[in-house]
Amino acid sequence: MPKKSINDIRVPTYDDLFTNEEQRQEAKLEKIMEIPVEDIQEFKNHPFRVRNDEQMSELVKSVSANGILVPVLVRPHPNGHGYEMISGHRRMNAAMVNGQEKIQAIVRELTDDQATIIMVDSNIQRENILPTERGFAYKMKLDAMIRQSGRPKDNGSQVGNHLKGKKSIEVLAEEERKSKNQIHRFIRLTELIEPLRDMVDGIRSDGKKIAFNPAVELSYLSKENQQLVVKNIEGLDLTPSHAQAIRMKELSRENRLDENVIYSIMTEEKANQKEKLSFKMEDINEYFPKNYTPREKSEVILKLLKGWAKRRNKEQER
Repeated sequence: MPKKSINDIRVPTYDDLFTNEEQRQEAKLEKIMEIPVEDIQEFKNHPFRVRNDEQMSELVKSVSANGILVPVLVRPHPNGHGYEMISGHRRMNAAMVNGQEKIQAIVRELTDDQATIIMVDSNIQRENILPTERGFAYKMKLDAMIRQSGRPKDNGSQVGNHLKGKKSIEVLAEEERKSKNQIHRFIRLTELIEPLRDMVDGIRSDGKKIAFNPAVELSYLSKENQQLVVKNIEGLDLTPSHAQAIRMKELSRENRLDENVIYSIMTEEKANQKEKLSFKMEDINEYFPKNYTPREKSEVILKLLKGWAKRRNKEQER
C-alpha cells in the first residue's frame, strides 16, 4: 500500500471539530434573513430594468404602508462577499426609496445556471416587459439550459436525453407558450446596437421608434451598417419599413451594403407616403462639407430652391 503524502492528510476544520452532521446539514438549508440592502449586489447582466414608472410608484406606496410582504430571493455572492439578488429587484428598490436599510430575504445556495433560470422565470411574466428585455432574458435562459444539458453551446439545439428527446429551444418555447421562431426573433434583438434597441423599446427621449419586425431584420447587419441606419433615421427623421430592412439584410449578406445604398433605400417612396424626389449621395456629396448629415443637405437644397423660385417670380413679373 503506497505511503500517504503529507498533502493527502486532511486537517479537520472548525466545523468538523465543533459541529455535528445535523448542524452542518441545517446550515445548508435556505433560510429567511434580514439583510442590509448595501450587502446585496445586482444579478450580473440582469436584463430587466427597474423603471420609476407608475407601477413603481404604487409599489413604493404599498411598501411604505405594509412593508415587504414577500421576501426577496438572494444567493451568497460567488465572489464570497455579500449576496447576489435573484428575484426582487423592484421590491428592494421600493424599500430603498422608503429609506429601509435592511430587507427580508430568502438565502438559497444556487449554481450560476440555476440562478439565471430562476431570475428569468420570476421576471418574464411581468407586465410591460420591453422587447429587448425579453430577448436578453430568453438568451440567458437558453444558454443556461444548454449548459445544464452538458452539451456545447454551438450544438445547443441538438437533442438531449435529459430533456426527454426535446431540444432546449423547444422546451423554452413550450414554457413561454411561444413558437421557436418567436423565441429566436426576440433573441435576435440582442444583436442590435444600443440606439436601435432603444428605438424598438420605444424609450428614446426624442420619441424615435422602430417596429419589431424591421428591427429583427436590421439585427443581421454589421455594427457599422447599423450605425449608418441610425445616422439616417436621425438625419432624415424616418425609419425603414419591414421590406426595406429585409432588402438591407439581403444586400449586407452579398457585401453590397454601404452608406449610399442605405440612404437610397431609406429615401425610397413607401406605399403609405407621398411621392418623393431623391438623389444618389455620390451625385451631390461633392457640393457639401464632409460632416453634413443627409438632413442638413436636404435643408440647404430646399433653401436654395426657395431663393431660385423668388428670383424666377421676379423675372416673370418684369
